[in-house]
Amino acid sequence: MTPKERVLTALAHTEPDRLPLDLWLTPEVEKVLMGEAGTGDPFEMRVRMGHDLLMPFIGIVNSFYMSEEDEYTDPWGIKFRSVEYAHGKGRYTEMVNHPLAGDDGSLLDSYKSPDPEEAEQYFETAQLIEKYGKTHCIVGGVLGSVFEGAWYLRSMPRFLQDMLSNKDYAHRLMDTVMEFHKKAGVKLINMGCDMILAGDDVGTQDRMLISPGLWREFIKPRYGALFRAYRTANPDVKIATHICGHIEPIIDDLVEVGVDVLNPVQPTAMDPGRLKKRFGSRLSFWGGVDDQKILPFGSPKEVENEVKLRIRQIAPGGGYILCSSHNVQAETPVENIRAYFSAYKKFGSYPIRI
Repeated sequence: MTPKERVLTALAHTEPDRLPLDLWLTPEVEKVLMGEAGTGDPFEMRVRMGHDLLMPFIGIVNSFYMSEEDEYTDPWGIKFRSVEYAHGKGRYTEMVNHPLAGDDGSLLDSYKSPDPEEAEQYFETAQLIEKYGKTHCIVGGVLGSVFEGAWYLRSMPRFLQDMLSNKDYAHRLMDTVMEFHKKAGVKLINMGCDMILAGDDVGTQDRMLISPGLWREFIKPRYGALFRAYRTANPDVKIATHICGHIEPIIDDLVEVGVDVLNPVQPTAMDPGRLKKRFGSRLSFWGGVDDQKILPFGSPKEVENEVKLRIRQIAPGGGYILCSSHNVQAETPVENIRAYFSAYKKFGSYPIRI
């Protein structure tokens, strides 16, 4: 099977020759693995290491790591600052200014988001599709699709208040963010992406960040609009959502609005085995390998056992893409990353025998 065939077979809830493989990376780990693979191209590195999916990002979430400068302002007007990790092994970016933070409504009236038709932002995707589109599953990432993008512009404390006491404003701002990612997602589909990854983090470690009721009031109908637009562009496109943390109360809702694949399935927040039993006939899973404790702080043997556990829990019958439960962090020993790939090679073929 080609990598694309392998992914699409798994997402049809059928067992392919082996599990589709992926691994999410911070920039520091990406550089290490490019050295391991002997290439300076991050996508070529993934191909050489056996990834079945390749994913470029478009939209507001693409502002993170968009510059190596200590401070920069992104196309949405959000100011970022680069900050060193406490352990000194890399840097991350944090938002230090939100363009609509103090707005009483007048700024939103005149606010202009970036142009979703601007051609330059799609060059990388076009090159990726041309080079790998026939062999690999190309995923168009449009994260921060509704909720996150809105609070990036407004600030989280102010936007959470808006959702309770300034609802008209919250709806207008969410529509502004959604419209960009709707048009961008449709463009990515028309270019040839096989899957779209949308979503907004609304989970904490053990509960939702906002109530399921607020999620259904503000976010669910907009996901419905996004996903209808995507499927109008291509009825066969696969739709994935990236939503961190504990979100089990809204998983039925995600299925209802057309989600095919749930990512990242953090095992410290939700039990992957339980999710497979409860939702596995209606939903596929992408992620699951713990990178909060095991990948960064465990031994190579513990990493192997973690991979085996997730394969045993989620892989039978298809519907699973093996991956970390988020970006592998900079302090993760390279031996543990090697152990992840090694465990996949040992245990990732169908039929599952572990």
